[in-house]
Amino acid sequence: MVTDGVVGAGARPQVDDAGFFRTLATVMAIVQVAGFAVHFALGRSSFSAPLVIHAHAIVFMGWVAIFVIQPWLVKAGAMGYHRMLGRVAAVWAIGLLVMGLLVTWTTVHAGRTPFFFQPQHFLVANPLTLLGALGLLAAAIILRKHHDWHPRLQIGSFVLLMGPGFGRLLPMPFLTPYAFEIASLAALVFVAVAACRDAWVGNRVHPAWAWVVIVLLGSLLLARIVADAPLGQALYDAAVSGTAAAGSDGMAFPPPPAGI
Repeated sequence: MVTDGVVGAGARPQVDDAGFFRTLATVMAIVQVAGFAVHFALGRSSFSAPLVIHAHAIVFMGWVAIFVIQPWLVKAGAMGYHRMLGRVAAVWAIGLLVMGLLVTWTTVHAGRTPFFFQPQHFLVANPLTLLGALGLLAAAIILRKHHDWHPRLQIGSFVLLMGPGFGRLLPMPFLTPYAFEIASLAALVFVAVAACRDAWVGNRVHPAWAWVVIVLLGSLLLARIVADAPLGQALYDAAVSGTAAAGSDGMAFPPPPAGI
């Protein structure tokens, strides 16, 4: 995330973006970590999870660390370290894609889809929101010299990854059948805060925020369309092939765990 008060052509007047984005990224990271921490404290998750889940957690929590460290480096003026970590982040993003796809597939295959999600929809929606996040990240990298666009697209990319963390802080069983969408859209509160701040200090809302909203809404809408289409059914059939769920209705909600 690069911003040092220098703005690209046509951008609003110089302001202290670095301090704002440092604070915003820090709060977002705290919320994301809090969601998982609360579930661990309540005994809803544990270290007995399969190895792939632990690998996924390391990769994604590593990304949270990178995300929050970068604006702190910018605010401190450590641009050399910032660029170095940026190169690490570009490679790390490949791990996000691999582990995100792998965990989604293995979760459905093992019949561990949370009972407030439809397995077939979960199988499609998780990868599509992840791809949306990585698309915004790629745009941020391409526009890294545009110091008004770059940090906003980075923030937007992280917004699309916040569904799992935010969802753990929401009453998900009561949000069906749109629990996935609600958990994802809840993170737009950070976009709203940033957009309001833009309007306050610069008299206009930066267009990057519109692109973030478009990508998120587009990902969620496309996920519904694909999940309900033959392609979604084919993906689900392949994921549960050879399991007890083979031949089942992937758009039916799984039963809740015993005791709920």
